[in-house]
Amino acid sequence: MTDRVFNVLFLCTGNSARSILAESILRKNGGGRFNAYSAGSHPKGHVNPFALKTLEAYGYPVEGFHSKGWEEFTAPDAPKLDFVFTVCDSAAGETCPVWLGLPMTGHWDIEDPAAIEGTDLEKERAFNQAFLYLKNRIAVFTAIPIKSLDRLSLAKRLKEIDDMEGAAVSGKTGA
Repeated sequence: MTDRVFNVLFLCTGNSARSILAESILRKNGGGRFNAYSAGSHPKGHVNPFALKTLEAYGYPVEGFHSKGWEEFTAPDAPKLDFVFTVCDSAAGETCPVWLGLPMTGHWDIEDPAAIEGTDLEKERAFNQAFLYLKNRIAVFTAIPIKSLDRLSLAKRLKEIDDMEGAAVSGKTGA
């Protein structure tokens, strides 16, 4: 008997930066235990080039990403989601669809690196910081013994991840 693979969706507004970073990180670091997806409530239609540059610099997958809407995950043939994490304040504040399977949810408010104005170096620094905060949260998430916890205990563990360092101080919109 094989272990069950969990489906995880990372949501943001534009699906061009933070949610893409999170999808790539979980794809690589999930140890085959997770299928990672990302989407946006108002997709930008393109992936931010700094997101791809950051992923490449850290040795993470950059192929196959595109900015897409969350409606792809509400269709009858969509994967049954086990977890849905919003990674920005805007997406968390929106009325989300009713997800098939009633997944566990969390809110990881990561500062929007795509909102940074300035030099390329300042933008790269912001993307690196967002990447590291997401990588840390995903490491904690993947270490949870999901199969051995009841729903209430799992919800408590997910809330602890929500409260980790790196949450944005102000709700910015975008990626």
